Parts: sequence; structure tokens; C-alpha cells
Amino acid sequence: MSGSGRSLELVLATANPDKVVEIGAILGQAGITVLPRPTDVGEVEEDGETLLDNARLKAVTLQRATGRAAVADDTGLEVAALDGAPGVRSARYAGEGATYADNVAKLLAELERAPSRNRQARFITVAFVSFPDGTELWETGVVEGHIATEPRGSNGFGYDPVFVPEPGDGRTFAQLSAAEKQAVSHRGRAFRALANRLGSM
Repeated sequence: MSGSGRSLELVLATANPDKVVEIGAILGQAGITVLPRPTDVGEVEEDGETLLDNARLKAVTLQRATGRAAVADDTGLEVAALDGAPGVRSARYAGEGATYADNVAKLLAELERAPSRNRQARFITVAFVSFPDGTELWETGVVEGHIATEPRGSNGFGYDPVFVPEPGDGRTFAQLSAAEKQAVSHRGRAFRALANRLGSM
């Protein structure tokens, strides 16, 4: 990459508009161009047992469909009192087609029923690139925190209204600006690490 004089171009495996904005901003700061997921590529069934499995599945599928290097991520929220749930099922915690609000509501309800009062949690993102020559690169980003008792803030997406990063000032991800969140978030950490790896190629 660095010796070609050209910006690396990666096809985004996600069509989630919220993720597109975050990933595009992080990789763009590293001089990497992200191309939108082609509309004629169908949804990838995320049936892997781990975040790495699902990230690889999505990146490889898009790479094969487009013939270009593709980047994907998979993210999970692990809550201590729920034995690591929702984990790999985070996006579908309240069922297939669940909204962000549905998932948050189920999480808060499950925590109220949990025998433990422990609200510690962590977000994990695996960022993965698949190249046409078979090369694969991935990095993991983790942020520790806890689950708030009720949603706060209107920024971000997913579980952001109830996730409070630690250390921090007590605000949820949804109360942070986009730049503040990217500086400390799991996705920001994973994709900055991946960008560094790509930049050294």
C-alpha cells in the first residue's frame, strides 16, 4: 500500500448506515478509501459462533462477490451478570428484525431479572479485511464499562444509550459526540489498529 502511491480501497461489507459513517470516518483519517457495499449483494447469514467467524464470513463474501479487498466488522456486547450475553447475538438479541430500542429494552429487562446486581460490561469489535489473493488481516478492539439503568443521550446507535465507558465522566456513548466516541470506542480502537497494519503493508 505505502509504496504504490495509491490510496487503498476497501469495499464495506456492512450496509448499516450508522456503521458506514463510523468506519468511513476512522479509515478515512488513515487515508483509506471505503467503497459502499454493492446493492446487488444479498445479506450474509451471520451464523458464526464467534465475532471473528462472522467478521470473516462477511468480508470474504463481499471480497468474492466484488473481486476487491473487503472490510467487515462484527461487534458484541458482553454483560457480566448475563454470563456474557448478548455477545455474538447482540444485533439480534430481541429477535430477527429487532430495532435498536427493542434490544436495549430486552437488555434492561434481563438485567432487572438477573440475580447479580453487577452491571459491568464490555464492547468488543473484530475488524477484518479479506484480500483477493487470500491474505486476511484482523484486529480486535475492546472497551470496558457498565450498563446504565435507563437510556441517556440521542447520539450513536445500538446499545450506545445505555453503555457507559470506563474510565469516563459518567456519560453514555449516546451522550458523547462522534469524535469523543471514536476516540475511546471498541470500533474506533479496532479500526485504528487495522489501519496501522494496513499502512505498514
